Amino acid sequence: MNSANTQESIARLNKAYDSIREQMSKVIVGQHDVIEHLLISLFSRGHCLLEGVPGLAKTLMISTLARTLSLSFARIQFTPDLMPADITGTDVLQENRDTGRREFRFINGPLFHNMILADEINRTPPKTQAALLEAMQERQVTVGQARHLLADPFFVLATQNPIEQEGTYALPEAQQDRFMFKVFVRYPSFEEERQIAKTTTSIQSDDIAPVLGTNDIIELQKIVRQVPVTDHVVNYALALVRQTRVSEPGAPGFITEWLAWGAGPRAVQMLLLGGKARALLHGRTHVSTEDIAELAQPVLRHRIVPNFSAESEGVTADKVIERLVKETPSKEGELTSDPRLQKIFAA
Repeated sequence: MNSANTQESIARLNKAYDSIREQMSKVIVGQHDVIEHLLISLFSRGHCLLEGVPGLAKTLMISTLARTLSLSFARIQFTPDLMPADITGTDVLQENRDTGRREFRFINGPLFHNMILADEINRTPPKTQAALLEAMQERQVTVGQARHLLADPFFVLATQNPIEQEGTYALPEAQQDRFMFKVFVRYPSFEEERQIAKTTTSIQSDDIAPVLGTNDIIELQKIVRQVPVTDHVVNYALALVRQTRVSEPGAPGFITEWLAWGAGPRAVQMLLLGGKARALLHGRTHVSTEDIAELAQPVLRHRIVPNFSAESEGVTADKVIERLVKETPSKEGELTSDPRLQKIFAA
């Protein structure tokens, strides 16, 4: 980064971060880690999947975040009868008043907004999920033979319920991989739930003031990508991801015992981009191995597949990642001199 603009860039991002959290705290109690992950994905130009039981304010959290940003917003309630045209838009036959001829005119669907809340995304069938997948990856939709570009910036923030399986469709691995983070929204603490109970059952003010606009977000996204990353941090991210691949030389024994499938190259990209955004949000102009380790679970938990043996022993993806981070040296000398990891770097 240009040294003359470094401190100014950090100050701008920190100010935006603090202002958004302040505005969201008017409505959302606690959930600080979830909000941080949402903002990291926002500034990294990524999508985010929130998973939690009903009543944890997942939908409210995303809609409140949208209100803090001067962006166009659309909420799509995903249902089993939702069709691709319901979200992408469709061609409509209309009469041209000037010529008197009938012509097809494309009518935009709700995906043509900056921020999309895909509520209960796992309730819609694969055909509609495939249409959303194109929008997430290519930032465009295809209707008939025509491609239509989406707005910039474009974010998909999705929610899903882990306990209701009736009438749901598991997200394909390819679509899960398009989400930068999968964030678990957990139960609040006693004091947080006490505050929720008091504030939501009385008169409260939730006047949310917009903090950032379209141009601000695009500029901040560019600043994030300018943050330098040392070779050591890149190697650390690569080591974490490549160790999850069962067939790779150097994979630890517990990985081959517990995993059926490991993470792909996109996981490394998301770790590094997320690390850059996290570093700036914490007032630093460099990425540390701590940033990578802190983001390992939300980046990897939906990109690795525990096998039957792990499931029978109650071993979750998070437990695998936790052990992986614990057993991977973070210091430069230890990382490169580890005999097992040397096989990974030489592969």
